[in-house]
Amino acid sequence: MSDMPRKAVSRTARLAALPLSFAGRATLGLGKRLGGRPADVVAAELQQQTAEQLFSTLGRLKGGAMKFGQAMSVFESALPEDVAGPYRAALTKLQDSAPAMPTRTVHTVLAEHLGADWRSLFREFDDTPAAAASIGQVHRAVWHDGRVVAVKIQYPGAGDALLTDLAQLARLAKVLGPLIPGMDIKPLIAELRERVTEELDYELEAEAQQVHAEEFADDPDITVPGVVSQAGHVLVTEWMEGTPLSRIISSGTREERDRAGQLLSRFLFAGPARTGLLHADPHPGNFRLLRTSGPSDTWKLGVLDFGTVDRLPGGLPTPIGDSLRLALAGDAGAVYRMLRQEGFVRPTITLDPDAVLAYLRPIIEPTRAEEFTFSREWMRAQAARIADPRSPAYDLGKQLNLPPSYLLIHRVTLSTIGVLCQLGATVRLHDELTEWLPGFAADAG
Repeated sequence: MSDMPRKAVSRTARLAALPLSFAGRATLGLGKRLGGRPADVVAAELQQQTAEQLFSTLGRLKGGAMKFGQAMSVFESALPEDVAGPYRAALTKLQDSAPAMPTRTVHTVLAEHLGADWRSLFREFDDTPAAAASIGQVHRAVWHDGRVVAVKIQYPGAGDALLTDLAQLARLAKVLGPLIPGMDIKPLIAELRERVTEELDYELEAEAQQVHAEEFADDPDITVPGVVSQAGHVLVTEWMEGTPLSRIISSGTREERDRAGQLLSRFLFAGPARTGLLHADPHPGNFRLLRTSGPSDTWKLGVLDFGTVDRLPGGLPTPIGDSLRLALAGDAGAVYRMLRQEGFVRPTITLDPDAVLAYLRPIIEPTRAEEFTFSREWMRAQAARIADPRSPAYDLGKQLNLPPSYLLIHRVTLSTIGVLCQLGATVRLHDELTEWLPGFAADAG
């Protein structure tokens, strides 16, 4: 395996080749149909080949390309089954794996940031990566004091690669759009670009992770590995075993799915309330289910990768809880006034408060019930309702605005819901909101 492709021309050429390959494959498919093969069989083959090429290319390039692929992967639940089916396997692979960088590159980075005698810091160091992600890969090692640790090493040139990829992907948004119907790709790419600098800074990541590790140190439900050392592009943390959520999604038991979903929901809301930080990269590769020998309510959720966080000193904004509570109570006027006050309805636009509430009701249904079973079918129904030009929700949704201060919160919430739907988890979401979301508990129904 060669080093991570870093030259802009090389990376751009690989991404730019994708639409050409898609077009060529479609032409070949037309030829097969003319040759007498059934259209549905040919279409299924083309989708599978396209999916494999798309996500293989994104994974191989790493950087922004893989980051974009990971962000897309959590929205797979919203796709129609005939589209999602061929893509699911490729998406799952991308969530927690990628081609590794060469051993010589790993050693070079370690020497550059930990010093020429970096080996003296470890009793053992496994050259084979345990995991690879968008801007770095993780190696299992034993620290000099005997602790088993995870050594996260940033790919050389990751910053340039991120910016190059995301700029090119923005130009290809129209081509990539049909691959994921109902999703507006441009805002997703723009938001990822805004987070590039922060995610490349392992010092910031170490600080955010240590805050969480200390806050959840004695928590019965959530575990965050502590930070052992950080220098430049190398981050050393405590090692954490457990079953990746991607594996729970693909083959987990009902107990595992429900427990993982409950704890994921808890962390989404408890994290900001307890640390003032929102973990902003909720794809399945960043979570582990830690089973014990006891019943499922003793199993814990392990949380990894704090490279992207939203800083919320007061926790999640109180207007979120207030508006949810008012919507559940059916107070359309109060909900509308709050949305206008927070900037979700622009000053120049007038909407029917009852229509706004009707738009919101199906989306917030999981917060009303004592427990709610998330599913791909439910997610698809919501996506179809909002994306269908014939639906009243389509026109109303286009008139609503997403204020910049809510952008990352919105994406993290949607991504978490996407993972819950992939899990098919039954979750007591109302309980978590009541305990952790400011403004929701007051007169909660």
